[in-house]
Amino acid sequence: MMAPSEQEHGPAGTKETITSPDTNTRECLSALELAVEDRQPIDPEVERRVVRKIDWFLVPVMIVGYGLVYYDKAILGNAVLFGMTTDLQLSVTDTSTTPPTTDTSRLSWATSIFYFGQLVGSYPLTYLLQRLDLPRTLAPAVVLWAIICASTAGVSTWQGLLVQRFFLGFTESIIPTGFMVIVSGYYTQQEQALRQSWWFSATGWFTIIGGAFNYGFAQIHGGALASWQYIYVFAGLLTFVFGICCIFLPNSPQTAWFLTPEERVVAVKRLKYGQTGVRNQTIKWSQIKEAALDLKVYLVALTMASAYTVNGAVSGFGPLIVSTFGFTSLESILIQFPLGAISGFGIVLTGWLCSKRKDLRIFLLIACTLPVIAGFAIIWKSGWGHRPAAPVVGYAIIGFFGPVVSLTVALGAANVAGETKKSFTASAVFVAYTVGNIIGPNLVKTQTKADHYPMLWTALIICYCITIVSASSLYFLLSRENRHRESLDLDESERDTQAFKDLTDKQNLFFRYAL
Repeated sequence: MMAPSEQEHGPAGTKETITSPDTNTRECLSALELAVEDRQPIDPEVERRVVRKIDWFLVPVMIVGYGLVYYDKAILGNAVLFGMTTDLQLSVTDTSTTPPTTDTSRLSWATSIFYFGQLVGSYPLTYLLQRLDLPRTLAPAVVLWAIICASTAGVSTWQGLLVQRFFLGFTESIIPTGFMVIVSGYYTQQEQALRQSWWFSATGWFTIIGGAFNYGFAQIHGGALASWQYIYVFAGLLTFVFGICCIFLPNSPQTAWFLTPEERVVAVKRLKYGQTGVRNQTIKWSQIKEAALDLKVYLVALTMASAYTVNGAVSGFGPLIVSTFGFTSLESILIQFPLGAISGFGIVLTGWLCSKRKDLRIFLLIACTLPVIAGFAIIWKSGWGHRPAAPVVGYAIIGFFGPVVSLTVALGAANVAGETKKSFTASAVFVAYTVGNIIGPNLVKTQTKADHYPMLWTALIICYCITIVSASSLYFLLSRENRHRESLDLDESERDTQAFKDLTDKQNLFFRYAL
């Protein structure tokens, strides 16, 4: 099959120029040749073997990768309990007032500026991710992230910490977007929610694993470094090892070295059922324009921003808030474990349910917002005596925010097609994620600690009400479009070929939206 000089996409005949049969074009054309010209049905046993091999290779990598992202950014919340606040002057006590008041705005900005770095890095790194091979982009970015993370141990002022955390966030921004693109490029639409949930569940597991590491390092007294400095050096070493492993990631299913040639054919062919296409590294500005004008992209982004505001507050201030319940610094770390467990198990369970039953994503998302709102109310309105039970229980069930965010990620990945549009949408969702995390820490006003941080809990409850409204609006929008497409008289013989033309979800009328 010869590569055409021009290719028409969409009902409007928008032309996308392919100048020469370069590597990207050849991969796309080979996918089309493999999947369309070979019209033999897929052997179910072979397909199961292929999916199993993809799972065993990619999922552990993504779990570890996103776990390190979460561990890295959450270290700050634990490190402040072990001298970092004092060493870097992250809190300022005003003794001229009665009683003395403590201002932690520097700590709030140290938490937030990480997400400003992610916000700035999101689109340029996503552009590189699509233009270059996956391992050539991901591995150097992760190694640089590891170096910046370990260098935190050498920071001696709060101003230096702000600079360091900005660049830390910049380099880490490639991970969530990259993983969303990987899942949408290897799995069918029905399979994506479960796989997205597996790697995103690292949010919960690394709350526990990272907390255990931090608990151990907190026992170190004396030596050349403070305990919080050892934590950052250790995290940097773990991340460096992960960066080296990223070199061995394949660029796409048709170049997956861990599959046999026969299995690669099956890996590509099976993607036609979801109509989401295969990886194509050609930037298409028409797809960017379509994504920028697509209402559902904004609804998914709004859902993410409002749902993830809680994470900015919990990851930066959670242990500090718990310590005000009368628990020691070490006990405050251990109390993070129930929240992490609920988050991790909840993410995996909702992902599994979505893989078993179609169109459950938005229903489960809204259902999981309710215990989160209840947790906010319990913490705010219950008594904060010495080691009280009620606010600890409320703090634990906030962990249901994990499934809410995971399902939002799955909705964003499953409901767009066209490689450029998928990358743009993944970045838009990630930008919303950073906005939520920037807002969260700045809602914590330590001057209102005696009143149980009323501004924090009020704002978070409002955010989760917005989450419910935006998710409900998305449901009605997508279900209406699905009903419209079901009413069309389409030529079924065109279904298989449409899947590999790198069409968007709006151009490909065989595409069905996941609810």
